[in-house]
Amino acid sequence: MPIRRTTLAAAVAVATFSLFATAPAFADYAKPPEHLLKVLKAPPPPAPSLDPSGQRLLLTTAQTYPSIERVAQPYLKLAGVRLEPKNRSRHDTQGGYGIPACVADFTLVDVGTAKHTKVALPQGCAGAAQWSADGQRFAFQNAVDTSVQLWVGDAVTGQVKQVPDVQLNPIFGYTLQWLGGGQQLLVKRVPANQGPAPTSGNGPGGPDVQESLGSSGESSTYEARDTLTSAHDEKLFAYYGASQLAVVDVVAGQVRNVGTPALYNEVNAAPDGVHVLTETLKAPFSHAVTYQRFANDVAVLDLATGRAAPIASLPLADRVPVHGVPEGPRDFDWRATDPATLVYAEALDKGDWKVTVPHRDRVLALKAPFNGKPQEIARTAQRFEGIAWSADPAVSFLFENDENRHWRQTRIVDVDQPKKEGRLLWDLSSDEQYADPGNLVFTRLPNGASVVRQDGAFVFLRGQGASPQGDRPFLDRLDLGSLKTERLFRSDADAYEQILGLTATPGRYLTWHQSVMDPPNAFVRQQGERNAAAKEGEAQYASTATALTRLTDPTPEVRQIQKRLVTYKRADGVDLSFTLYTPPGYKEGQRVPAILYAYPADFASAAQAGQVSGSQQTFTRLAPYRLMLLAGYAIIDNASFPIVGDPKNAYDTYLEQLEADAKAAVDKAVDLGVVDRNRIGVTGHSHGGLMTANLIAHTTLFKAGVATSGSYNKTFTPFGFQNERRSVWQAQDVYLKASPFFYADKIKLPLLLVHGEDDANPGTEPFQSRKLYQAIRGNGGTTRLVMLPNEPHWYTALESNEQLVYEMLTWFDTYVKTARKRRPLLDSA
Repeated sequence: MPIRRTTLAAAVAVATFSLFATAPAFADYAKPPEHLLKVLKAPPPPAPSLDPSGQRLLLTTAQTYPSIERVAQPYLKLAGVRLEPKNRSRHDTQGGYGIPACVADFTLVDVGTAKHTKVALPQGCAGAAQWSADGQRFAFQNAVDTSVQLWVGDAVTGQVKQVPDVQLNPIFGYTLQWLGGGQQLLVKRVPANQGPAPTSGNGPGGPDVQESLGSSGESSTYEARDTLTSAHDEKLFAYYGASQLAVVDVVAGQVRNVGTPALYNEVNAAPDGVHVLTETLKAPFSHAVTYQRFANDVAVLDLATGRAAPIASLPLADRVPVHGVPEGPRDFDWRATDPATLVYAEALDKGDWKVTVPHRDRVLALKAPFNGKPQEIARTAQRFEGIAWSADPAVSFLFENDENRHWRQTRIVDVDQPKKEGRLLWDLSSDEQYADPGNLVFTRLPNGASVVRQDGAFVFLRGQGASPQGDRPFLDRLDLGSLKTERLFRSDADAYEQILGLTATPGRYLTWHQSVMDPPNAFVRQQGERNAAAKEGEAQYASTATALTRLTDPTPEVRQIQKRLVTYKRADGVDLSFTLYTPPGYKEGQRVPAILYAYPADFASAAQAGQVSGSQQTFTRLAPYRLMLLAGYAIIDNASFPIVGDPKNAYDTYLEQLEADAKAAVDKAVDLGVVDRNRIGVTGHSHGGLMTANLIAHTTLFKAGVATSGSYNKTFTPFGFQNERRSVWQAQDVYLKASPFFYADKIKLPLLLVHGEDDANPGTEPFQSRKLYQAIRGNGGTTRLVMLPNEPHWYTALESNEQLVYEMLTWFDTYVKTARKRRPLLDSA
């Protein structure tokens, strides 16, 4: 007979031993109380996307959580890809962290008239839409039971139609892209007449054999995710990975195959719409790394003739230095201001940051017909990070990055005059937030190429606008002559308003506005007169705002929650901050139980480590751990947990800094008169899960912890983790000290471990939680292990998230909220 669920109230009331020690190994999914469940299931706000012409806004609302039946669909694990063979859809996102979200709703909004047009989506699981360059159409894929379809929408009418007889193959991404203005698409389709998938035969396969013949070189464990394990796996990979490139005329409804089927990974069309850069994976396939490191041929395919010009033949890259790059040509892209000119980089330091050289990379260009000698157009002192092209061929922005110093530079260059030194535009820490100049604003040329938006001698920048009071997004105009900026817009201090894009009308732009009480909505802003009295950092021009959308609040009960930014210092003087949330009905002066959430971050400098990030003016939405607010807890949210120091050795003091971060946050929350020191829990995910377990093992600041999908024995990532670059053989003490597994005998405070059964995130495989649970249990500690079936690194299914909230609430209610005080009068000061 089925196992009966235990109600939350009953679970909390029973004794600790009976509640956790005797729980069945396999139970039905549990649910939290209904008022938490309602908020958990509330729809998210839509994601806005302005079309390239600036005439229409597309609002995309994603499905909140799929069902466990959807998440549990059978799939294959093929060299870093999870594929559902019945329809060849991706079972995971490109990052490998969960099921791709289905679109629940598309709504088109006319910027000029504010007219809303709801798009009637087809049955199935629609993906995100891609705008054509002229803004007249959008295309998206739609997964149904037996295939992944291609659909095209009319931006004026909102009508959508399927392109018949096109079965897309999304296994490696780059599935569809527009050619030119908006009449043709380049797609990857499943080859015709491919026949049935390879079978494994009647008996078991042979052994999985790998060998290394003494060649030196690091091989990062972060590359090994769902790797191939047999000859049969290789056959499946070759079968499902094969695609046929095709040109689809969406107006005429014609489909034309180009070239021959191959394992096309990256596919990138040139501005001329005729030449296509292709990266084709080839055998032999490695069993040690994922497909991103497989040997591949780079070529340019001519869509008119079907002929391919070879560019490079790249070997298996299974010995790439940690935090390094492969040797040979890499980072191929097209020059946006030429019809068909390839630009790419080559390492001059063997791809290894430990090698001292005057220049780490050189940048090369190769023009059609791609049979000449490439021209060197730049050398970079640090690692090449790409080029942003403007419509002016003489103005481009070259980016480079020094990962050791956490430093970045941007230069304005003329690539047609490589001997002419570029002008330094930005030179600052990559951790810098307060002085971050923002990101360049792009636009599309009629041929679809993306270029930096330029208005005469000016380009535009938009950024988060970090400040000691929180983020205040901005729009700036940069004078390319003087390199000075003036601020066109800055979000008000009592709201969070981001720039969505600029329209075709000068001085007119779209924003996405929200506040603590107001849900996100789109506004049209018209720039007005210059304000001579504007203070430094504020907008130097007035603007008027007109509402374009009027989205409503799906969870008004959440508006009773209050939040505030809190700043304080670590014992060594490093500036820190957190956002303090108080539960509905909270009265000032009342001390309540609390939960601290954090994710440690690495910084090369203490100055950047202490900068405030995020905003307290955003529309409050409750992630699973924040739902504890509705159960009477305060949340010490996103507490700063910097690990500061030279990346070469910062983790020598990882544990000490972790404890100092936690003590400073707890002391400040208590000093505010809000938090009861004797009733504080801690939680974190992934690297935050490691943090949680270490704090439970090494401090007495918390009554209990909930660690989700963590990595608790760092010796299983022996070639580095986070910003630690030394191997375990070079810094054994560091690896052991950072691993709570080796301190399981010290873990006496209650620790709940939650993990997805199918976590393939390198370093946080499911065995990490199983082994820590066994170690704590064997040493007599109080612990509970919850393995969520079919879940990857981030939990996807509604049932899994309901279970997570139920477990977290039950654990904290038992060991934090109702826990006896350690000693009396601790908070009397």
